[in-house]
Amino acid sequence: MESPLNERVTELEVKSAFAEDMLDALNATVYRQQQQIDRLLREVRELREQSMAAAPAESGSLRDEIPPHY
Repeated sequence: MESPLNERVTELEVKSAFAEDMLDALNATVYRQQQQIDRLLREVRELREQSMAAAPAESGSLRDEIPPHY
């Protein structure tokens, strides 16, 4: 039969192991999310550059944008 102190130590070791597993899982999730954020930021930057590159070619008068039936 185990002493109460040994039971408490065993219980704390089990809780510690679960906490470590949870921390590892959270770290992996944060890492994946940061990779997604970095990829999305690159895509936004590329889209912004494409938009800026296309903007001068589209410059014109607002009158040019009025539909022909007006």
